Amino acid sequence: MSAARRRTVLGAAMAGMFMAAVESTIVATALPSIVSDLGGFHLFSWVFAVYLLTQAVTIPIYGRLADLHGRKRVFVAGTLLFLVGSGLCGFARNMVMLIAFRALQGLGAGAIVPIATTVVGDVYPGAARTRAQGYLSGVWGIAAVSGPLLGAFLVEHVTWAAVFWVNLPIGAVCLALFGVALRENRRHRQHSIDYLGATLLTVGSGALMLALIQWAHLSDVLRVGLPAVAVLALVAFGFSERRSAEPMMPPDLWRIPAVAASNIAAFAIGGSLIGVNAFVPTYVQGVMGRNAVVAGFALTAMSLSWSLTTILMGHLPVAARASYRALAGWGGGALVAGSAILILLNPTHGALWAASGALVIGIGMGLCNTTYIVAAQDSVEFQRRGTATSVNVFLRMVGQSVAVAIFGGILNSVLAARIGAGETMVDRLMTPALRGALPTAELARLDSALAVGLHGVFWATGAFSLLALLLALRLPKGLGSRHARE
Repeated sequence: MSAARRRTVLGAAMAGMFMAAVESTIVATALPSIVSDLGGFHLFSWVFAVYLLTQAVTIPIYGRLADLHGRKRVFVAGTLLFLVGSGLCGFARNMVMLIAFRALQGLGAGAIVPIATTVVGDVYPGAARTRAQGYLSGVWGIAAVSGPLLGAFLVEHVTWAAVFWVNLPIGAVCLALFGVALRENRRHRQHSIDYLGATLLTVGSGALMLALIQWAHLSDVLRVGLPAVAVLALVAFGFSERRSAEPMMPPDLWRIPAVAASNIAAFAIGGSLIGVNAFVPTYVQGVMGRNAVVAGFALTAMSLSWSLTTILMGHLPVAARASYRALAGWGGGALVAGSAILILLNPTHGALWAASGALVIGIGMGLCNTTYIVAAQDSVEFQRRGTATSVNVFLRMVGQSVAVAIFGGILNSVLAARIGAGETMVDRLMTPALRGALPTAELARLDSALAVGLHGVFWATGAFSLLALLLALRLPKGLGSRHARE
């Protein structure tokens, strides 16, 4: 493939990645206006949950289908489904319709990130692969910064429906570029689709993700039933995969050291990421008493350092010569260092201290995320690269879901132990006007309880970060972009 066509494919992949990455932040900005127009506030969380759920459960399936039937056709099918869902979301007339269309969006979104990542891994050989994957990873940082701004502009000057319709021109450009530049020469042969495996994986992972995402809102019956269904389905999936001629998630992939380490590390990275995204703003607003703009500054610091690190990885000679083990070790060290800064947070340090912790974690994300994906891709042959990539992306999402459940449990347990029935009073800490109306003694008590709970969360974030660092030692010595598979 010529250099010009490679760059066109990379541009298409970046457009698709941006479309998927910006979705959560742009919708979050518009959701208050959406609820004001459509009503149904009690269904608020489902607008996010159903999208994440349907996206997560389809990622491994799309990855395997891409290996069997070609990246291009599976990517196009998933993207078209995503765009149809996006268009319909803008026409929703009530919250139930919006949730249904978000589910359709998620069913398509499961194809975009893993297959775009796989395609870039296919067309860029050797050392250039790390640079190209760094650009893809950097898109997430750009989306994190631009999403809220774009969402606010569209809601203010156009309509909330535009936050969904903006995907349509981006998707059209993405598909057009792929159509022009990506050529696949594949041998056509009969494939046996693992329908049983796909069904068991969907049921098992779906039940698990639903339980984790919606745990606080589930009845006691579902808190027992959903994990039980998840365990039974996933155990059955494991047995099914050993007997399938062409399994959805080949068990022998886990016997490849770099793939196994990269997948578990993806889980750990997801946990570290949610510790910053979900809880650093809570500390800045709830404990430090700063406004949402200042809280957003901390997340912006992480997004910018993440993007810059991934770009530099592809251009610095020292990074090109380093092994994946070294790069992942540096990244894991940055995750641990950033977590340590967050653990040492106290209200007197100010928001800049919180931002510095997030910034250092962003450096770790930039190094680890790209390195572990490329290490997994370089350790398998072309025919299984889509599966290896999709499993890595899937486990990062599972890591986020598991971590948010664990972190939420830690925080809620501390609050319940320290302030008991007054736990709901913590909500007032997040609004400056209500916070200012609290008596001094009560404010100090609530601040102290919230700070202790969040420090427990940051210690847990550190544990996930330490796991990502230790897994760098499981990568084979000497494996790097100079020894990558073509």
